[in-house]
Amino acid sequence: MNEPNAGRGRNAPRTYKDAGVDIDAGNALVEAIKPLARSTARSGSLGGLGGFGALFDPKAAGYRDPLLVATTDGVGTKLKVAIEAGKHDTVGIDLVAMCVNDLVVQGAEPLFFLDYFATGKLDPVAGAEIVSGIAEGCRQAGCALVGGETAEMPGMYAGGDYDLAGFSVGAVERGRQLDGSAVAEGDALLGLASSGLHSNGFSLVRRVVADLGLNYRDRAPFQPDASLAEALLTPTRIYVRPLLAAIAGGGVHALAHITGGGLPENLPRVLPAGLAAAIDPAGWRHQPVFDWLAQAGGVPRDDLYRTFNCGIGMAVVAAPERVESLIAELTAAGEKVLRIGRIEARGAGAAVRFEAGAAG
Repeated sequence: MNEPNAGRGRNAPRTYKDAGVDIDAGNALVEAIKPLARSTARSGSLGGLGGFGALFDPKAAGYRDPLLVATTDGVGTKLKVAIEAGKHDTVGIDLVAMCVNDLVVQGAEPLFFLDYFATGKLDPVAGAEIVSGIAEGCRQAGCALVGGETAEMPGMYAGGDYDLAGFSVGAVERGRQLDGSAVAEGDALLGLASSGLHSNGFSLVRRVVADLGLNYRDRAPFQPDASLAEALLTPTRIYVRPLLAAIAGGGVHALAHITGGGLPENLPRVLPAGLAAAIDPAGWRHQPVFDWLAQAGGVPRDDLYRTFNCGIGMAVVAAPERVESLIAELTAAGEKVLRIGRIEARGAGAAVRFEAGAAG
C-alpha cells in the first residue's frame, strides 16, 4: 500500500512542517517584504510590520474631521493566468487598484492598505514578487502598506495556487464626500481610458483562450509584441492621484469605477432617481483586446459591455462649465480622457442608454 504515513508508527512525532506548513518560509517572507512595506510609508502611518495590528493617525495625515471609508476586493481568476504563466509581479497592483479606485469615487484619499495572501504551499520567491506588486500599487495610490496575513493551507489550495484579498481605508473631510447627489441633467460624462481588461471577466477570458486552443506563452493575437500572458496581465490602472486633484478643483459631481458589470451596471450606482446616462459608444475606440474577445472569442456586444470595462476604467460626471478645464488637468496628469456622453432625464427608459453608432 502506498499510504502517506506508510512506515511511520502511530506514536511517531509529526511536525507542522510534515503536514505541509513551513513556519520558517513564512518568517523568511516577512523579512523579505519589510523593506517593501517601508517604501510605502506616508504621513499618519505608525510603526512597521510584525505587530498584531497597525496604527494610523488621521490627524497626522492632515484631516480635521474625517469620515473613514473602507473597501475590500480581490483579483479574481486573473490569478489563474498569473499562476499558469508563472508571472506574479503585477497582480499585487491589481489588488490595490481594485480597492483604492473604489475609495476615490467617494472622494476619499486612500490612507492604508492590508493584504491577505493564502496558498497551498508557500513559495517565498513568488510571495515576494506578489508583495512587490502590492507595494508598487500602494506607492502609485499614495497609501501605506501597514500589514497583512500570509496563510499556508495545504489541502485547501492545490499545488502553486493562491488567492489574494485586499483591504483599504481612506478618509474624506466631512461634507466633501461624493455621493451622486450633485449630479444634474445636462452634466457631461467623461471616461478615463483603462489599461485593458483590468481585473474583471477573466473566467470568460480564460474560456475563450481554452476554446481557441491558445497557450499563455504564445504571442498575443491582439498585441504581437507581447506574450498572451503578458498582455492579459497588464495591471489595472490606478486613478487616485489625478482624481483627487480634480475633485479638489471642483466640478466633479460623481465618479464610477467601471468594474464587473461594465458601464451598464456601475454608472447607475451614482445616478439620482430620475436621471440616466446617455452614452455614445462611437466616442472612443476599444483597446484591441476587446475587439479580439468580440470577434475571435464570439462574445456578443451586450455581454461585452456588461462584463468588461470596454476601454473605460473610470467614468467622471462633470459640471458642463468645468469640462474643458477638467480634460486639460487630467490629460496633464497622464490620463487619456474621452467624451463618452451626458446626463439626461430618465423617463421610462433604462438608467444607461447606448446611442446608435458603431461601438469601438
